[in-house]
Amino acid sequence: MAIIPASVSVPFLGVGVLLALVALTYKQLSGYLKKWVVMKPIPAVSRTYPFIGNALDLKTDAVEFFGQIQGYVEEFRDAPLIKLWLGIVPFVILYHAETVEPIVSNPAHMEKSITYSFLHPWLGTGLLTSTGPKWRQRRKMLTPTFHFTILQDFLEVMNEQAEVLVTKLASQAGRGAFNCFNYVTLCALDIICETAMGRKIHAQSNSESEYVQCVYKMSDIISRRQRAPWFWPDFTYKYFGEGNMHDSTLKLLHSFTYEVIRERAESLKLEDKSKPRKRRAFLDMLLETKDEDGNTMSHQDIQEEVDTFMFRGHDTTAAAMNWALHLLGSHPDVHHKVQRELQEVFGASERMASMEDVKQLKYLECVIKEALRLYPSVPFFARSLREDTKINGFKVPSGTNAVIITYALHRDPRYFPEPEEFRPERFLPENLAGRPPYAYIPFSAGLRNCIGQRFAIMEEKVVLSSILRKFNVKTSQSREELCPTAGLILRPECGIWIQLEKRDKAQTTLLL
Repeated sequence: MAIIPASVSVPFLGVGVLLALVALTYKQLSGYLKKWVVMKPIPAVSRTYPFIGNALDLKTDAVEFFGQIQGYVEEFRDAPLIKLWLGIVPFVILYHAETVEPIVSNPAHMEKSITYSFLHPWLGTGLLTSTGPKWRQRRKMLTPTFHFTILQDFLEVMNEQAEVLVTKLASQAGRGAFNCFNYVTLCALDIICETAMGRKIHAQSNSESEYVQCVYKMSDIISRRQRAPWFWPDFTYKYFGEGNMHDSTLKLLHSFTYEVIRERAESLKLEDKSKPRKRRAFLDMLLETKDEDGNTMSHQDIQEEVDTFMFRGHDTTAAAMNWALHLLGSHPDVHHKVQRELQEVFGASERMASMEDVKQLKYLECVIKEALRLYPSVPFFARSLREDTKINGFKVPSGTNAVIITYALHRDPRYFPEPEEFRPERFLPENLAGRPPYAYIPFSAGLRNCIGQRFAIMEEKVVLSSILRKFNVKTSQSREELCPTAGLILRPECGIWIQLEKRDKAQTTLLL
């Protein structure tokens, strides 16, 4: 066997590496050019430059970026879709029910967009970010943990934490306008911590919760990176971007959930199995869940799901409840109808909400759904197309990223006349006929719809009903002052400012 001398092997290896780089570059370049030609007929959001695309046009400020996306949609409202390029990566933007449906309903397009890869260091490849066989297996394993009877067990937690929130809000009643956003967010965090991890963290008593601050910080960091393709490579991000800030924030987030999982696993080992368990958390069920082969989930698998539940399970719901409070406070007629329904269900009683009560709050549910129409917690989400697709006559090649703008989709005047108006009656059963199922998708749709949507609606009903049974709400902001900012979650830049007035028995009697 011939032996290559050392003096020859080094340049030989160098040539090999060079050839591999040339081949990779050629493959990337040829793929890029093919997509460019195929997608040329699709309307572009602005002038597109080779290799740079539209990346330099995108606003870096979150509020301005969201306004920019809205502007694109309004400009091209009658177009079936529009395109933009981030570097050499193509995106199509969708905001009509008929163009969204073939994407979210097709199992071939289940994979999340390339931009979701920046969530992997935080959330791993759990239910939100995984794809293929892993996603299918994980979804099958986790679906039973959201069964109705299990959700019923969490009602007590929701009521208890809503009561803490009402007590906190009482200190602000009659004192003028205040920002309620953090109050509601900390309540949602207390609920998800106790239901997901079985641990009370008393976030409402510790308003400077480090975990909350880290969640917001990480969301903003990831969102900024998603909009800047020059920071997509880890090397440039680490040495020229926010890589160090990202890593230090991530360390705090993971250390919190890791410690909780470790403690819970140890306590379960020591638990007396002969005694009935008062209340189970999602974490308990994850620690006991087995796949079809009888294998339990690893601690890393469990951490992926716990981190996902913690993020998606409190931030989205908190935002939705805050937007609903603003809308109720600025529409006295709707506010009055909700309180009349609450009076019919609860009377003068101060008891906590039962599952039967929650079911009866049908108009409040319409309010929640209409608030999610106007201000969906996730204002856009994206999929990677895994096969060539025709969208309304336009050919979109495999490998393109499809961005569904939920915020714009929900404002289609064909299905929501006067779309900027807040009208909960849109969601009464008699008004749903004829509306396409993909015209309203606040919890996504298709196979990858949100597994926790029933949990979210139930929580919102419990918390909002607790607030509205005790207080009258009035907004202190106009629609224009809200300044929605769309990172990973739709939030108002300056919070939600409201005024509260304590209700007395005379007011409740008038509603009868």
